[in-house]
Amino acid sequence: MLVDDDERNLLALSHVLQDTAEVVTAASGKDALRLLLTQDFAVILLDVFMPGMDGYEVASLIRERQQTARIPIIFLSAVNKETEHLMRGYAMGAVDYVFKPVDPIVLRSKVGVFVDLYEMRLQIEEKSRDEQELRDAHYRAQLEKLQIQRELDESRIRQAAIISSLPIILYLEPENCTPRVPQFVGGNFDAVTGFPFAEVEANPTLWADRLHPEDSERALLALEERKLTGAMSIEYRWQCAKGEYKHFLDQAVLLPGGEGRQPEYAGTLIDVSERKQLEAKLLQAGKLDAIGQLTGGIAHDFNNLLATILGGINILQRRMTFPEKEQSVLDHMRHASENGAALVRRMMAFARKQDLHPTCVAPASLRQSVLGLVEHTLGGTIDIEWDHADTSLNLFVDESQLELALVNLIINARDAMPDGGRIIIRFDELEPTELASQGLSGKSYVRVLLEDEGEGIPGDLIDRIVEPFFTTKEIGKGTGLGLSMVAGFAQQSGGKLAIRSEVGKGTAIELILPADAKPAAMRETGNVIPMGKMARRSILLVDDDDAVREILGGQLEELNLDVVSAASGLRALELLAEPGRCIDVLLTDFAMPGINGSETILRARALRPSLQTILMTGYADDRLVPHNDSDIPVIRKPIDLLVLQQALQDPAANLRREV
Repeated sequence: MLVDDDERNLLALSHVLQDTAEVVTAASGKDALRLLLTQDFAVILLDVFMPGMDGYEVASLIRERQQTARIPIIFLSAVNKETEHLMRGYAMGAVDYVFKPVDPIVLRSKVGVFVDLYEMRLQIEEKSRDEQELRDAHYRAQLEKLQIQRELDESRIRQAAIISSLPIILYLEPENCTPRVPQFVGGNFDAVTGFPFAEVEANPTLWADRLHPEDSERALLALEERKLTGAMSIEYRWQCAKGEYKHFLDQAVLLPGGEGRQPEYAGTLIDVSERKQLEAKLLQAGKLDAIGQLTGGIAHDFNNLLATILGGINILQRRMTFPEKEQSVLDHMRHASENGAALVRRMMAFARKQDLHPTCVAPASLRQSVLGLVEHTLGGTIDIEWDHADTSLNLFVDESQLELALVNLIINARDAMPDGGRIIIRFDELEPTELASQGLSGKSYVRVLLEDEGEGIPGDLIDRIVEPFFTTKEIGKGTGLGLSMVAGFAQQSGGKLAIRSEVGKGTAIELILPADAKPAAMRETGNVIPMGKMARRSILLVDDDDAVREILGGQLEELNLDVVSAASGLRALELLAEPGRCIDVLLTDFAMPGINGSETILRARALRPSLQTILMTGYADDRLVPHNDSDIPVIRKPIDLLVLQQALQDPAANLRREV
């Protein structure tokens, strides 16, 4: 910047310096100060003597301002060359003096030095800025790297925690590893298998040794086949450290080697035991449904057959006297037929379609009834201990089905102790904490615990013994329905069945059943008139089965009844519509072609409102016998004549129950 009040000097000096640097001119000190507010300069050429504000004053103001204090100042002077004036200029911050008239070469040389210094300073500052930017960029990159590393570490920790909480193991295994030992294992190996991984490394045959015998060959074959296919996916059972078998899904794929890395299998080992249990439960539910449908379908026809057989036996035994051997044959026939009827009821209980009638049952009362049923089958080597001192509650279940369940369990315990032993039956109340652990709440429960000292059940069969038709007994010694029916009864009653067993130490079966503090119900005793003492009446018997009509008709005649038979509901309605036809009672089967028994009763009542009606059925499932009139008694085939007498004597009796 050139500062001079003489325009000629400004023009001349600008011309001299135009090749050295870019020249900016100012005609006064004030103009120079204004320019310094907005621009930066390499050097200032400042005339000493100027009107208004001389060079010394301008130099002093320039030096006072921080932004301009570093700019070199060269004074221009035509006079005052004395030392006193020179020292004053230097004191004001001047770096040099140039006297007028100016030597162009000297001026360019001096100005050139400061211009070079200025440009060098700019380069240094620019380099410094670039270096600082690089340092800042490097620092930011390091921060970002640290942040990414921290996020990766946190992600690894989260993934490790998730994998550790899951029933899964990750592994890397060399391609030709014999015996099988992974090089790397991730996940909670100890929690899944019960073994620390160090034990697997120390014992290379551990994996193969603990395969389930039924799965070992298949698993080892899959291991060989993966050498050809480069992949493997197989489920097998493996014995963990505590002795229990878990179901594992073992999957692996071959990773190719390269750059000094050998090929290896990357795989996962997943505990799918829970899934297998759910699948087993679903399969069991399907079996139950299938058996239920099958049982419901055959119950009607089977009970009709039994009704004919039992009815015929009753007629023969009342009308004739047989020699001892023939009487024994009839007794065996009766017993077999009654067992057949009981079998239908048991199958329906298993299928959870049995019509249960829960009542309050005192544990003490079961002792006599149950022991009376099984004592003759136990021999002298089985001792039964009955303990019901720990409960003041009464069981709220169907009494006959509970007795049947206990009989089944006792017989099973007997079969598990061929050399004799002790069976303990204990009743106790469940505490609130136990209810929560069992997933039960809202009411009281009693545990019926039956323990034996028998051979025990292998762990891999525990879940199967309640399956229908599954049995561990020899051929001809078990149907496989006993425990299935007990499980069905417990579940239908709103309870649970649990089994604990150890081979060689015995079995404990736990029935958890609803209970109530109400007093136990008294057993029903019918006020039945003895056979042949009923008042003479006329009864219309309706059944599409000829044998049932014939046999049951004969039994009704022995009850002093006039019997009129019809093979269908429509024929029965025709008989009822005949003028002068005397009929007091309508006894009709439910399942018949044309119209069923319920429809027959409804139409019959429209014809004869005062007619007494009774519905009989061979179905064991009450839901298959729909009708809206709760005052219609329902009796089941094979028909118990005492129950039939009760229904005939008491028109208001509701016999919709198992007989």
